[in-house]
Amino acid sequence: MPFARLSLVAAFALLASGCASTSSPVLGGGNIGYGDSKAVELVTNEFGSTDLQMIAESMTRSLAQSGTLQGRPVVQVYDVKNKTSEYIDTREITTSIKTQLMKSGVARFASDNTDMQSQVDQLKLQNQSGLYKSSTVARTGNMVAAKYRLEGSISSIVKRSSDYKDVFYKFSLQLIDVESGLAEWMDEKEIRKTTER
Repeated sequence: MPFARLSLVAAFALLASGCASTSSPVLGGGNIGYGDSKAVELVTNEFGSTDLQMIAESMTRSLAQSGTLQGRPVVQVYDVKNKTSEYIDTREITTSIKTQLMKSGVARFASDNTDMQSQVDQLKLQNQSGLYKSSTVARTGNMVAAKYRLEGSISSIVKRSSDYKDVFYKFSLQLIDVESGLAEWMDEKEIRKTTER
């Protein structure tokens, strides 16, 4: 009997360990590995992740230290205008700047110019569809207006020869007082990348 009980316990233990879930990675072909997301990326001289991080950190630090954002004002962010000849996801730049400013606690953000229609549509749906319990409906006329508008642009100058390619990026950002129209803060970040052939 003791041997039978021991065998039964061993069988349950083996079964339990076989069913235990371990989170091992699914491996595919090739050499794939995680890299440092903050490491300097110099694969090409086109705009890359390091450039985005440098711009976002530089602009966030400059704006936060300027003293303009007293009392956590509401800011509306406009997409950065891409004046370069290459595709750059400028929304990622503004999202990084917004995220860092929000985490530092110096500003609050209204729906930006591209998300405003979604906000309006949601308010209309809640107030006009009759689908929602009236005590839970977000009322129209209560959105908080932005005190400032944040907007900017990125441009580039590209020089080529048979021996090298030089790309100069300039990122400009400004904070505009919505009521007065005055620029309360401005800064720019320059990046140069050269490739020798």
